[in-house]
Amino acid sequence: MAGIIFDNSRLKVYENLGALCRFAGESQEWCDVLWQELMLDQGLYEEMLYYMQHNTLNDRLTCCGYTLIDLFVWQMDKYNLLHDTGKNTAECRKVDMVLRAFETMAQMKKNPEEYLKRFEEGRGMDQL
Repeated sequence: MAGIIFDNSRLKVYENLGALCRFAGESQEWCDVLWQELMLDQGLYEEMLYYMQHNTLNDRLTCCGYTLIDLFVWQMDKYNLLHDTGKNTAECRKVDMVLRAFETMAQMKKNPEEYLKRFEEGRGMDQL
């Protein structure tokens, strides 16, 4: 087997994603679905890798003018509305919101019209 090189970097990223999902309170099934999305989209995968290495979003990936930071802020607004806080409290699960921003970006790339409608219509109390 000499000469075979095994690159386990994706395995490490998967393990780190699992740790992030557990920390955020997400199920393994949810994590695996997000992983599949990352495997299908190199740009999204690279953004996740950057997030894991720097604990911040690189924010280079866009879809219809929205970046991951835009989607993170949208997730935070959604959280604040659901919890009727108006601001980020200590209980706010920011890692979960980052992961959900990645999930939203993956879904938005598949169905941009649906998400553009959600973002542009705003959100009343019954539109979560």
